Amino acid sequence: MVITKTNKDLKPVLMTQSEGKIKEPYYLIIDNDQVIFVISAGHNGIEFNKTVGYFSNFPGMQLFKCLYGKGILIMQRNDENGEAKEFKVVSLNPGRQIVVPAGCGMCLVNISTNLLVVIRNNKLDKKYKNSKPILEKGGFAYYIVEKKGEISFEPNPKYLIHPQITPE
Repeated sequence: MVITKTNKDLKPVLMTQSEGKIKEPYYLIIDNDQVIFVISAGHNGIEFNKTVGYFSNFPGMQLFKCLYGKGILIMQRNDENGEAKEFKVVSLNPGRQIVVPAGCGMCLVNISTNLLVVIRNNKLDKKYKNSKPILEKGGFAYYIVEKKGEISFEPNPKYLIHPQITPE
């Protein structure tokens, strides 16, 4: 099964909260208890294209493997009040595998001019994914943007706390 996400799906988590410029920012291909994310290249304003993201209630780890392209996987932990207490960024290149611990929020960001293709080792029923905290705050604690040709992190003003960005 292929699910197409549109710019209307992405609009609530964009930095400018305006409709995204990329009409179909990403696709989900679901088969055999795995999900393949195909994220289009490009920008929505100065922000790199991304997925909406979710917080995982899954009791185990999730394994993500980059198959093609170049990107960033964001991992964020929130406190009991919904404020970010940890923000990690992991670079994605073909063959790179990342384990996302239970309870983390995650988002995939395409920082290249080609597609970003990432596979997740399980399909996760809806009961294990919670996008509500991300939608309520208009995204994660930082937006990944391009400034003067460089990757930069812009704080999301809807968060009171912006933890240190930890590369992994």
